[in-house]
Amino acid sequence: MHRHIVKTEDIINRGGAPLVLELWMDGPEGIDRNAPVRVMTDGLWRELPAGGKLKLMPGESVTLTPDIWHAFWGEGGRVCIGEVSTVNDDRTDNIFEAPIGRFSSIEEDSAPLHLLVSDYDAKL
Repeated sequence: MHRHIVKTEDIINRGGAPLVLELWMDGPEGIDRNAPVRVMTDGLWRELPAGGKLKLMPGESVTLTPDIWHAFWGEGGRVCIGEVSTVNDDRTDNIFEAPIGRFSSIEEDSAPLHLLVSDYDAKL
């Protein structure tokens, strides 16, 4: 379960099983366990109860704004998910409900050929 500080994202079920998203609104102390959630799905507004589960069939999409907590999974099988989002830095833009290890450490045995965004700070 996470949300973003800046990023708005479109999550698209590109194919396979149904994609289920559990959705909550953000509140002053974290997840608001009472507020209904309003999201845009394929150009139409939908309202769900707090913690509601939105099911997207292949070809369907949802727009998630920074104030929406979300977790998602495939229901009953594999699903191919696409994301189109605003530019963000994953190191600083993700807020998780429970602490998790986001990026594992890697012991490099050779110099990188191409840097990732997070590699630039380490090289300066």
